[in-house]
Amino acid sequence: MKIVIASDSFKGSLSSIEVADSAERAIHRIAPTCEVVKIPIADGGEGTAQTLVGRMGSKMVSCLAFEPLHKWRTTVSYGIADNNRTAIIETASASGLSLVPPPLRNPLYTSTFGTGEMILDALNRGCRHFLIGLGGSATNDAGTGMLQALGYRFLDEEGQELPSGGRILNRIMRIDDSHAVPELRDATFTVACDVNNPFSGSNGAAYVYARQKGADDETILQLDNGLKQFAAVVLQQRGIDINSIPGAGAAGGLGGAFLAFLDATLKPGIEMVLEAVDFDRLIADADLVITGEGRLDRQTAMGKAPGGVLRAARRQQIPVIAIGGSVEDATLLNRQGFLAVFAIQQEICTLNQAMEKGYAMSRIEATVEQIVRIIQHYQP
Repeated sequence: MKIVIASDSFKGSLSSIEVADSAERAIHRIAPTCEVVKIPIADGGEGTAQTLVGRMGSKMVSCLAFEPLHKWRTTVSYGIADNNRTAIIETASASGLSLVPPPLRNPLYTSTFGTGEMILDALNRGCRHFLIGLGGSATNDAGTGMLQALGYRFLDEEGQELPSGGRILNRIMRIDDSHAVPELRDATFTVACDVNNPFSGSNGAAYVYARQKGADDETILQLDNGLKQFAAVVLQQRGIDINSIPGAGAAGGLGGAFLAFLDATLKPGIEMVLEAVDFDRLIADADLVITGEGRLDRQTAMGKAPGGVLRAARRQQIPVIAIGGSVEDATLLNRQGFLAVFAIQQEICTLNQAMEKGYAMSRIEATVEQIVRIIQHYQP
């Protein structure tokens, strides 16, 4: 047999590789000669860089970058692969909400400048292809901070250069790209984007996401007006209507900046990851794929990592079994295409116990062992 283990992390408990290692131990206990292929995966959010680095035989590097409030630099890490040609960057590393204490969260002042510094560092190391995860940002600056770090200048009606943060958007009258770093001309960007929100408006970046980043009603209105103003300037100067492109509102408009200024390709996060690790080739001739995440529910097959695994495996007619810390609506998950779904919890326990690493690993092993016992029974 050939069994592929391609699970997301069980957030707050196990990394994707720890899930895979636990499943592998169970498989080899029952079927010692089974070929096990472990493919740790992520959906483009937290953990994506580490996951891809481990799978692509690359390395993590560090640099200094401004945190979202642009007050001090901190050490951030990102991945480099393909002999220093590809950089794997998570926006949340330098521009993430978790980096800003709750009382200080305010998207009028937070900036993506640090993300731009990470891109600049990678360009200086020779990287020309970028895989970017947009999840978890603290910002609503339409990517202007990132662009500022890369040499772009945003000017008001008097031609004065503006500072950073979402507060500048409604004052931008002209964009000066004459000092943009020249290495960008040879760079390509693939951006993990799991939302279809437009740049501005009632379903745009400010109205849908800014409140969780610290904005009140008045701030949301100011940010949305700023996004509209910025989009109008982009349309006038670059001929690109970012308001009409689904996904441009991701990460407080950062998706729009990647589209309009860096000619990026937006992809669902799991699709970007599976393509990067050459998933279709790795699962060829597999008899079974085991995937999973901390909670299996009706969202699992709709853009989340196990759903992407399911779609890829079904193209090759490979059955997929999903395991999770908890399962909601197993019948629906079966209808969506999973051969079977299993909750790893088999006894009453507290949430803290269920999340404890050693306990969770033992539960995964026990569950996968039962799955393999059934398969072994029906093997010719």
